[in-house]
This record gives sequence, structure tokens and C-alpha cells, in this order.
Amino acid sequence: MRDDEILTRINSLVSEEHELRTRLSEGEVTSDEERARIADLESALDRCWDLLRQRRASRGVGEDPDNAAPRPADEVENYRQ
Repeated sequence: MRDDEILTRINSLVSEEHELRTRLSEGEVTSDEERARIADLESALDRCWDLLRQRRASRGVGEDPDNAAPRPADEVENYRQ
């Protein structure tokens, strides 16, 4: 996946998150449904950002960014900020 494709995916996930919060405020989804989907979205976003950082780091040291690969959610979720 190229950088622009990752960024498009990130934007899509963020848009879905905003839409979901709007639907919650309008009573179209329950807070449990919203909470579960938000957790999925946050995990997907973390993985996308991680992949983008890997690609940028690879490029920064002269390596092929296409060698970067998505990491499992449980690995990415346990990173410290």
C-alpha cells in the first residue's frame, strides 16, 4: 500500500468515526454499538499510522518503503506514546 493509499484509508476511517458520533447523537445507534465500532476504528487507525511511519522511516534511511508491512493490532496497540 502506498503512502497516499494509507492516507486515504486514514481519512475514510476518521470520516466514519465522525459519522458514527453524529448517528449516536441522533439516536440512530446505541452507545454500546458506537463504543464497539469506535474501538475497531481506533485499532485500524493505529495500524495505518504505524504502517505510514514505517514507510517514512524506511525511506528516510534509504530503504524501500514497500518492504514495510502492517503489524498485528495487538502489537501496535501495546506501543507506548
